Amino acid sequence: MSFLIDSGIMFTSQVLFFGFGWLFFMRKLFKDYEVRQYVVQVIFSVTFAFSCTMFELIIFEILGVLNSSSRYFHWKLNLCVILLILVFMVPFYIGYFVVSNIRLLHRQKLLFACVVWLTFMYFFWKLGDPFPILSPKHGILSIEQLISRVGVIGVTLMALLSGFGAVNCPYTYMSYFLRNVTDADILALERRLLQTMDMIVSKKKRIAVAHRTMFQRGEVHNRPTGFWGMIKSVTTSVPGSENLSLIQQEVDALEELSRQLFLETADLHATKERIEYSKTFQGKYFNFLGYFFSIYCVWKIFMATINIVFDRVGKTDPVTRGIEITVNYLGIQFDVKFWSQHISFILVGIIIVTSIRGLLITLTKFFYAISSSKSSNVIVLLLAQIMGMYFVSSVLLIRMSMPPEYRIIITEVLGELQFNFYHRWFDVIFLVSALSSILFLYLAHKQAPEKHMAL
Repeated sequence: MSFLIDSGIMFTSQVLFFGFGWLFFMRKLFKDYEVRQYVVQVIFSVTFAFSCTMFELIIFEILGVLNSSSRYFHWKLNLCVILLILVFMVPFYIGYFVVSNIRLLHRQKLLFACVVWLTFMYFFWKLGDPFPILSPKHGILSIEQLISRVGVIGVTLMALLSGFGAVNCPYTYMSYFLRNVTDADILALERRLLQTMDMIVSKKKRIAVAHRTMFQRGEVHNRPTGFWGMIKSVTTSVPGSENLSLIQQEVDALEELSRQLFLETADLHATKERIEYSKTFQGKYFNFLGYFFSIYCVWKIFMATINIVFDRVGKTDPVTRGIEITVNYLGIQFDVKFWSQHISFILVGIIIVTSIRGLLITLTKFFYAISSSKSSNVIVLLLAQIMGMYFVSSVLLIRMSMPPEYRIIITEVLGELQFNFYHRWFDVIFLVSALSSILFLYLAHKQAPEKHMAL
């Protein structure tokens, strides 16, 4: 009876997560596209629902909600479904929709979709060869084989996003990094943009007048045809007439310059708005957050370096370890086990909420940047693939943030994976991503003022 009640609770939460994923798909991703495939919408929503359910089970593990056997069953069920989606279903449909957009392969799209899926499976399987992620006793069809490979891709993605986010967040929030932009700078750039537009209009008017003059003289109808005639018309000009090819080249160059000036003007306006916003109360609050994240970024880079150099992985979760250090330093009586449970619950909850929110925001920006009416379905499936791998990898890493007694079922469900490898791999990729982001933002920030001065 208790198992049915627990299953009802899990089913209800999955329906709610599915509904949220469906609304996010409709209101955010596909609000500007009329052409949509319902199978893509269902796959995205199911992936989101089962990904969130894994996080829900982590919370239930800490709070002791549901029976232990029920939690274990739903852990297994969720992992099997999410792996089925990520390894078999999504790659096949990505290949199917890619082939559907190619006219030459349209008649045999099902066959070629299978070929694309088999190609994916080959590279997906070969991915596990260079990494020490499994013990030799795991069979080829075991769940550990799939999770280990999904974990490598997901942890790499998480580390890349975390490294860039740890650097970009303070750079975005802190007013220290804002360039000093005045109204005079904006006015000068706008004046140059208008002058460039006037030059483009003037030269296009000269081209139109020259074409009309040539038409009136009958030169248009008497022009030689063919390839050599076209070459001759471009390279020669009639005495007393405009050199149209040269003027057209000047117009093209000026139009490219006008596009650059427009983008620079928009950038200056955005910077000016950020300067005004930084003077408000909310802007000062985000500026304070920027300093906080700067300290966090430095500390995270330092700890990642220490972990890599000394090849260490923490055995105790950070909450319990932090409480133990504080209690020993202050010399007070404190129930470490009781409070570590509650603080771990809050910490894991914050990690889960921020991970879901941050990933959805990132996916939305990425989708708007590269999608089109033809590629939108493929892009959504790719985002679903990334989302599922990201969340499965989050479970692998969040496990270390939980007290040992709450890791038991998660460890049993995930199998005998090399958990220490994933933490070391995260540190390596995070360090590379963070240092690369620092170098990139430094160069971009350094060159930006020179670019405005040159204009």
